[in-house]
Amino acid sequence: MILDIFSELQKSPAVSEARLYADSIEQAKLADAMGFGCWWSVEHHCTGEFSYCSTPDLFLSVLSQHTERIRLGTSGTLAPFGIHHPLQIAERAAFLDVISGGRLELGLARSVEREWETFGVDGEEAREQIDEALRLIPRYWTEEPFAYHGKHLSIPPREVVPKPLQKPHPPLWVTSARAEGFERAGRAGVGVLATLLLAPPEALKIAFDAYRKGLEHCVPAGRFVNDQRALFAFFHCAQSRKEAIASGAAEAALWFMNMQPEVYSVRRTDWIESIRAQSVTWVDGRSHVLAPGEAQPTFDLDPNDPVPVIALMNRQMAGEKLDPVEAYEALEPYDAVIIGDVETCRRKLAILEGVGVDRLMCLMQMGSIPHEVVMRSIRDAGEGLIPELEKAAGRRA
Repeated sequence: MILDIFSELQKSPAVSEARLYADSIEQAKLADAMGFGCWWSVEHHCTGEFSYCSTPDLFLSVLSQHTERIRLGTSGTLAPFGIHHPLQIAERAAFLDVISGGRLELGLARSVEREWETFGVDGEEAREQIDEALRLIPRYWTEEPFAYHGKHLSIPPREVVPKPLQKPHPPLWVTSARAEGFERAGRAGVGVLATLLLAPPEALKIAFDAYRKGLEHCVPAGRFVNDQRALFAFFHCAQSRKEAIASGAAEAALWFMNMQPEVYSVRRTDWIESIRAQSVTWVDGRSHVLAPGEAQPTFDLDPNDPVPVIALMNRQMAGEKLDPVEAYEALEPYDAVIIGDVETCRRKLAILEGVGVDRLMCLMQMGSIPHEVVMRSIRDAGEGLIPELEKAAGRRA
């Protein structure tokens, strides 16, 4: 397994935007020195403190000039044509690949209802458009001249520049949180960036089985198959359990989960029930999506919900200050939440690797965790976990 960094560029009220970006550059420099595999930058728009990363390719271009080895990935560039034309994605991605010395990992995302509303995107067409973009972008990079006529756009013969440095082209990825999305990724022969919060190993196995099923019928979108499976995870590594509790990572993870209904325009009641079901409801059905302008319904912030994580989320939403020990212990049973000392992190990484995770996208800079605490986690993971993972990979090779 490879440890990566996943970044939302989240900002507490006490930190300026300039300070946030400067701190994140320092975190990327340390991650580069510590041997992390890739820095993944997300794309969100109009989500307030949840994400200040609306231009992932621009931020990664900056990081390319401050780092030497770490790969630079988008997780993912929003690919509906009303947000980004695939030609523009290809051009900007190729530029990043060139100036970084060939370190780009290009991930695409379908976006969510809130952003479809912001940009006037037809959600019904968004899935078709991301599939089309996945097949168009490698052609922009490799064909000369390029021309295309399809359902959603037509392009007369054109010379597309620049071309990426990696040959035949950079690896392609797509984000997904549903079984059908995993299978579609496999059919396209692209890597999958899994966003399955709190997912237990059995849910991950279902997702990865769907991905393998897709690979069996693969028609590659590009010139090669990228069959890697990456998983998003809350992550904080410390020297001791006491330090992990004091870091505030557990409270930050709960804050992150409390932000999901607003960011993704889903009813909080549906989101809470998916957590109650250990986050496996994505296999069987969809949550209710709020219509444009529809307000969140009233809900019961039961501070004594029988599920500890839900009880704590409700108390946090009600403005109550959480007990750090209680927050840590509520998340401790979840294998896909890696918050703890080095040995705890090592044990949970082994579980995730056992169900097929190739890369772990570690969200460390989340909520109001101070910059120096994030830096300490990056260093502790770099010194205590990455050398062992590299040795294990070398033995398997």
